[in-house]
Amino acid sequence: MAAINQPAMPKAAIVLAAGLGTRMRPYNGNVPKPLVAIGGKSLIDYALDRLADAGVERAVVNVHYLAEVLEQHLASRTTPQIVISDERGMLLGTGGGIAKALPKLGDAPFFLVNSDTLWVDGVKPNFARLADAFEPAAMDALLLLAPTTGSIGYQGGGDYAMLPDGRLRRRTSGETVAHVYAGASILAPRLFEGAPAGEFPLTLLFDRAGERGRLFGLPLEGRWMHVGTPEAVAEAEAALAATL
Repeated sequence: MAAINQPAMPKAAIVLAAGLGTRMRPYNGNVPKPLVAIGGKSLIDYALDRLADAGVERAVVNVHYLAEVLEQHLASRTTPQIVISDERGMLLGTGGGIAKALPKLGDAPFFLVNSDTLWVDGVKPNFARLADAFEPAAMDALLLLAPTTGSIGYQGGGDYAMLPDGRLRRRTSGETVAHVYAGASILAPRLFEGAPAGEFPLTLLFDRAGERGRLFGLPLEGRWMHVGTPEAVAEAEAALAATL
């Protein structure tokens, strides 16, 4: 009898924490946005704790703004193992930051999570759902998607329309679509083949994968919160309190 291929849970992840957090500065002063506390816990620790629960062994964290403060905070963590990708000299953007960190992430698909994204899981954790749904032969990227309406801290027309087979089509100008990228995904290293040098946005590679039919989405189960502004902090705290 042929062996059944089991979904592979990624053992490595990258947490994007190098942004300037400009919109949050009136609230947090000299605290980097990943260390903004929601319900008594920093945003980045929510992400790292979920990764640890999913069995991730190594988390690469890129740093730039107030890097020393963030490194000091992360030094107390033991799981997952924290590896710093230093962008003090040049902020590389979401795509360039991951491209620089690729040697630290290994050759297998890995999780990506933004440090300003937060969600309440449904019955099954969303990282486990991503791992179950990822098909390396067909996908270069599998994005976790939140609903455009009903999500905390998000006001916009969405990012992607989802086709019946799970492939994604980027929203066109003036269009409103049902899904917004929730800031978490599984990426295959081959997504970065031929990527430009230096600073560039990850959406450049998502668009290229979409043109090849290798960009897929998975609707989030639970409730998503985009904590990008001071106002969104209060909304997220209220939403978390309601789940306790």
